[in-house]
Amino acid sequence: MKKLICVLICAAFILCVSIPVYAETDNSKTVETSAVAFVLYCPQNGSIILSKNENEHKKPASTTKLLTSLITLEQAARGNSTVTFTDKMTAEGSSMYLEYGDTVKLSDLAAGMMMCSGNDAANAAAIAISGSYEKFSGVMNSRAQSIGMKSSHFVTPSGLDDDNHYTTAHDMALLMAEVLRNKQLAELISQKSATVDFIKPEKHMTYTNHNRLLSMYSYCIGGKTGYTDAAGRCLVTASRRDNLTLICVTLDDKNDWKDHTALYEYGFSKLGCYMDNEFTAEIPVAGGEDDFVTVSADSSCELVVNKGVESKIKRMVKLDSFLFAPVMQGEAVGEIEYSLNGKTLKKARLKAQNGAEIKSGKKGLLEKIKELFFNG
Repeated sequence: MKKLICVLICAAFILCVSIPVYAETDNSKTVETSAVAFVLYCPQNGSIILSKNENEHKKPASTTKLLTSLITLEQAARGNSTVTFTDKMTAEGSSMYLEYGDTVKLSDLAAGMMMCSGNDAANAAAIAISGSYEKFSGVMNSRAQSIGMKSSHFVTPSGLDDDNHYTTAHDMALLMAEVLRNKQLAELISQKSATVDFIKPEKHMTYTNHNRLLSMYSYCIGGKTGYTDAAGRCLVTASRRDNLTLICVTLDDKNDWKDHTALYEYGFSKLGCYMDNEFTAEIPVAGGEDDFVTVSADSSCELVVNKGVESKIKRMVKLDSFLFAPVMQGEAVGEIEYSLNGKTLKKARLKAQNGAEIKSGKKGLLEKIKELFFNG
């Protein structure tokens, strides 16, 4: 017998379709900056809040190391090998002071890149992973394409200038969003310092994070600095306030600390985030080998809306009080709808997390109902 469903779910319904409600935040003159190019981006819904020349090719300097460190930690997660520093890995500029013969874990090179912007750490990671800078460049560009960075091309793992090494403010915002999805890297860039345990020689080195915004702006959760004469000052950061995450990228900006703070304050004054934790419920099953099935949404709900309307969002759960066996694992059995002033913002399917087979022996509808209400 087919299960009785209180509310029919449209077969064409798409899981977790959001219709975001934005403030009018597309005027780049709202916040004056010194940046040649910048973007204020919300990774929770993929929207650009403010921008200027966000698709213009620019040199990223050491903010490149966000990509190099991401690749490094992804490789380390598959096998955190040891790396011995050689003369092929030497680099000019900022350093974590690796010397010939020094041996560290691959993952520790990311700490050297993210804290003190070690060019030597970036080179060491590139050689350790790919065997040459040219091959690692291919890895960088492939990973960038997978993120959606369509207007970027990377040549050097450290970000030292090259005519064919470029990106855009928008692409760097996409990269930072990917960085935040990597728990290990997100944790690393949130720290004001990190200690590396050298394997050879046996010693412990503590490095201080160059990202001063971690101390200057209380909502900052991480980022990466960069500078060369050709690129100017570059800064990629992320901040979180009241469940809303924003990413700011400034390229060639003489007042980047001040500009990031101003842009974040603007964004947080205009937008808010409605959060609903992952919905889970135990639903009785009539006529099943199992008495209950667990029903849940695939994920928690995040809705970016105009500031101040978060409390006005309504949640409606459309789910029967009981289900008839059989219930298949993964079967859609209901939905959650989020709305504001009568307008649907998001819908999410509720799925059975476990199945329930029909109990042995055929039973009629009345027996199933009696079993539901009188057994136990």
